[in-house]
Amino acid sequence: MRLGLPDLGIGVGLRVPHYEEIFETRPAIDWLEIISENFLVPGGAPLANLDRALAAYPVIQHGVSLSIGGTTPLDFAFLRDLRALVRRTGSPWVSDHLCWTGTATLNTHDLLPLPYTEEALRHVATRARIVQETLEVPLLLENVSSYLTYTSSDMTEWDFLTAVVEEANCGLLLDVNNIYVSSQNHGFDPNVYVDAVPARRVAQIHLAGHTNYGDYIIDTHSGPVIDPVWDLYRRAIGRVGPVSTLIEWDEDIPPLATLLAEAKRAREVREEVLAHA
Repeated sequence: MRLGLPDLGIGVGLRVPHYEEIFETRPAIDWLEIISENFLVPGGAPLANLDRALAAYPVIQHGVSLSIGGTTPLDFAFLRDLRALVRRTGSPWVSDHLCWTGTATLNTHDLLPLPYTEEALRHVATRARIVQETLEVPLLLENVSSYLTYTSSDMTEWDFLTAVVEEANCGLLLDVNNIYVSSQNHGFDPNVYVDAVPARRVAQIHLAGHTNYGDYIIDTHSGPVIDPVWDLYRRAIGRVGPVSTLIEWDEDIPPLATLLAEAKRAREVREEVLAHA
């Protein structure tokens, strides 16, 4: 256990096309991840389906709209709703992205990268501490894929990420696919990134597919994990040990059997690495 958090094994994202098959057949997966914002409602079908999921599996909350790096003041009404959902799900942690998503008057519906500066570091760490205290469970920040960099940055992404989670005393959701995507877009060695992050802070790992357009790669979550990303996962597990791992597949969602086959491969890779550790 790191940060007092358990290793849940291998999970998959709970998505609408798979609801009935998962609820009826209860396949052998260890846990489910939900997008928190989809369940911040007063009732109805979303919460009914959430309760069906909770009856069968541990459920972990993952968010997309915290905008921890934004300059708009934190939305405490949103955080209170998020905390209420945590109490419903029993999620031992909540994760969201190390990014900004817009301004007070415009939501870009995208996960935008930050400049890697001391000023941004202090800003994000302060907000992350407040969020974590408000939610009353550990906050994990996820590294995002990126398609641009800032001329004002004065440190690497991995140094910035490390400094933020250490200063905020929070956890890290290490997305190895995002590391690979960004490394190809910006020309750095993804192995250096994996080796640099603080292993004791990593409490979850994401794996996903992406779309390669030749000159650049987009993190689309629309296909299987490719071999170089599996290699990065092996390297990450070799460093951090057994950590809750999730297969993300959010576009061109395949039959459940295909998703479960990806989860099975993640389990096999993880067990192989741990057996030789």
